[in-house]
Amino acid sequence: MNETEVQAFWNAHPCGDHIVGGLHGEFADDYERFFAAYDAWRYDQEGHILACLDRFDWRGKRVLEIGLGQGAESEQLIRRGARWSGLDLTAESVERVRARLRTRELPHDALKQGSALSIPYPDNSFDYVFSHGVLHHIPDIHTAQAEIRRVLRPGGTLVAMLYARDSLNFQVSIRLVRRAVLAAAYPLRRTRMAGRSDMLRAHLANAERIGLRRYLELETFTHRNTDGPFNPFARVYSPREVTRDFPDFELEEWFRRYMHAPPLPVHRLPFGERLGWHLWVRLRAKP
Repeated sequence: MNETEVQAFWNAHPCGDHIVGGLHGEFADDYERFFAAYDAWRYDQEGHILACLDRFDWRGKRVLEIGLGQGAESEQLIRRGARWSGLDLTAESVERVRARLRTRELPHDALKQGSALSIPYPDNSFDYVFSHGVLHHIPDIHTAQAEIRRVLRPGGTLVAMLYARDSLNFQVSIRLVRRAVLAAAYPLRRTRMAGRSDMLRAHLANAERIGLRRYLELETFTHRNTDGPFNPFARVYSPREVTRDFPDFELEEWFRRYMHAPPLPVHRLPFGERLGWHLWVRLRAKP
């Protein structure tokens, strides 16, 4: 797995684009309508994000956001007083976030396309680095965390959301339910029964291409069951694994949020703090 494959996937599938019909579909490049619809959906489904952001004092802080998606959290950080700079691996995301900043007249310091493996900002540039749902998609996380440490001032803070290993989504939905459904459907993959779901058809095609046994191996299956069946890479984290993969940091705080485990109907259940899919971590840069 390499960064080029990850970049190609996210450039072709901007995070969350399909949720409200796509910028180049229903909204026909009407950025304001698209961002309004996207943000309304996002903070209805994942309203915990706003409360999580409010746990930290962004006012006047130099903040680098890595991985921008549609720029929803970028806007939230700016409105909370951050001196915001952004970095994304894909040209598509940078273009969209630039449009958001321009359309909504949001002040910011910088916006660049580039890699977290070679962050295009000087040493000791930021008080905070923020990354929501991105670092778990970087295969070479050891290099990325060293680069994040480099651009943080001494004692600076990394706030990140990572996919949670100890979640209902991973331990039950991905490990058990979805694998069992795919195994049961595989013998029917060339019948009409397999054609009822686009998602299932894509998984069945993946399994047929590389072999069912290999596809059901947990590492491979995890990649393909976090952000769609074509996602090339993802990992899940426990707090211990965060400490292992971020050796240039001290883990100061962690908490879980967001009940999400499709196809299980659990979204509105109040167990996100124990079984949530989103692991938020606050890490302090080591001297």
